[in-house]
Amino acid sequence: MTFEGPMPVVIVGGLHAEARRGTVEQLLREVPDSVALHHDLSGGPARTVRRSVRDATGITDLGDTPLVNDCACCALREDLVPELERLADGRLTRLAVVELWDSVEPRGMAEVIAAHGDCGFRLTNVLTAVDPALVLPCLANGDDLAEAGLAAAPTDQRTVGDTFARQLEYAPVLALADGPAIGLDDLALLRQLHPTARQVPIESGQLGAVAVAGFDVDAAAAAQHPACARLPQDSDEAGVRTLVWQRRRPFHAGRLYEALEDLCCAAVRSRGRFWLADRPDSLLAWDAAGGALCVESAGPWMASLPDAAWELMPAERRTAAALDWHPEHGDRCQHLVFTSPDLDRAGLLSLLDSCLLTDDELAYGPAAAHRPTGFDQLLDIAV
Repeated sequence: MTFEGPMPVVIVGGLHAEARRGTVEQLLREVPDSVALHHDLSGGPARTVRRSVRDATGITDLGDTPLVNDCACCALREDLVPELERLADGRLTRLAVVELWDSVEPRGMAEVIAAHGDCGFRLTNVLTAVDPALVLPCLANGDDLAEAGLAAAPTDQRTVGDTFARQLEYAPVLALADGPAIGLDDLALLRQLHPTARQVPIESGQLGAVAVAGFDVDAAAAAQHPACARLPQDSDEAGVRTLVWQRRRPFHAGRLYEALEDLCCAAVRSRGRFWLADRPDSLLAWDAAGGALCVESAGPWMASLPDAAWELMPAERRTAAALDWHPEHGDRCQHLVFTSPDLDRAGLLSLLDSCLLTDDELAYGPAAAHRPTGFDQLLDIAV
């Protein structure tokens, strides 16, 4: 049988390898004439990436592709599109399932596939396979991927925790494994980390329909941008809590920098956007998991731009700024979200509030905060 139209492609990723493989196998069973494509990056030290193609009966093709720029993930990008083109040209594949290797994040691969939508295939969804019992151990793991044997390149400096967080939060669908070790707290943590995700049990018989439900790569990217991210709401369930902290006045850079370690360790996952009194034009992104914190500039606040520049910004940015607008500060705000079992809400609120400018400092003006701090090195800004 041959199939007309662009070949549907679904991405299945996640660090939980057993759940990921189970998801792929279930898709192959549910969707006749489907094929799974997988690049095994564990052979990177040998300077090759092993490619496999399989259907419901087993492996149908094996091959190797060389590393690109000493990077296994780059080799995956270079090899993926030609392989999908080959499958699409044959018109024999009802669904192509791209099974990502353990530490590969779905966003990059989704954007590569979507950018080649004129090559006979189209991206129809992104799934992250999850074992709920492993969510907390993964998020709390601050080890470098290299230490865990999961680095995709010699320069890969990601940690297990932050990699898993991005895999989890990008996908609109979570394929859930089942097992006796899963507790109510595991499920509560998962719901609070990604409350908008559709959760589908792997063996529910629904994965085939979900795989072709549709995926908007631009909307997914916008949802990850710190200025307009869809952050969780306050929650308290089964011992797992999410605290949403929102304020208008700026942080005192020195006090915040001194509190970073305590704030980073206060929750297994925290994220959001914030601003410093001595850098009022910079929208700063906060991203922490497993005790590791990434703080970086995410561009300007809309309030710092001339009116003519607004029309050049994406619609999502303009909408988010309008919703957050304040007559004095514009869209500048503190919006941080902390999720963790046994979260100390009172202590966290007190610590965060103590890092804001005081009334006296606000009255004195911006000069009160113009002193060199660790943020100068953290953000690579010369003093």
